[in-house]
Amino acid sequence: MVAVVFIASFPAGPWQTNCYLVAPADRGPCIVLDPGVGAFDTVRDLVEEHGLEPQGVLLTHGHLDHLYSATDVCATYGVDCWIHPADRARLTDPYDIPGAYEFVEQALGRARDFTEREPAVVHEVADGDRITLAGLEIEVLHAPGHTPGSVLYRVAPADRPLVFTGDVVFAGSVGRVDLPGGDAAAMRRTLRTVVLGLPDDTVLLPGHGGQTTVSRERAANPYLTREGLTSF
Repeated sequence: MVAVVFIASFPAGPWQTNCYLVAPADRGPCIVLDPGVGAFDTVRDLVEEHGLEPQGVLLTHGHLDHLYSATDVCATYGVDCWIHPADRARLTDPYDIPGAYEFVEQALGRARDFTEREPAVVHEVADGDRITLAGLEIEVLHAPGHTPGSVLYRVAPADRPLVFTGDVVFAGSVGRVDLPGGDAAAMRRTLRTVVLGLPDDTVLLPGHGGQTTVSRERAANPYLTREGLTSF
């Protein structure tokens, strides 16, 4: 198994959403994960700076702060996109978050018309799928609650596993369930069975904020305690 040795990440757009470029070497094939609002230019700069070759775009869920630039990245580099079918419709109509259209328009000076803007090739992922891309093997873990189609992407390098969590779990917090498509009961099941089911040494790379580990969140995240799991 090829290990991840290169990860470039940066917060993009008004929601400061983490976009990740992940590769088995500091040059060559890479994966682009969650290119959101305003992410395209930085993705292009990092690709050029590090001699990377995007092989595909992985989306953790369908909120526009995670997928806004997906079609541009796919079209520019001629690559496919992966998303869970429950969130696929948001590739062309992601403005179901209250105030999102106005927020993007204010931040960028325009708000894109997403009609017919789905990437040319979209693959629908399911729980347990294994995707081989850029020389890496990625496992899909369906993790509904924040949205119906939220997923985690687990990459198993040589030292310890990495999991890209999107907006399911953060350092010290968890994803909102009060937005359209949110489901508190589903989120509680996801946190109990999927997140807390991961090995303690798993590195969590979330959609917002800094990285953490399962052991750290198990010990310190108030939403992952027995009481916290019943508080929302």
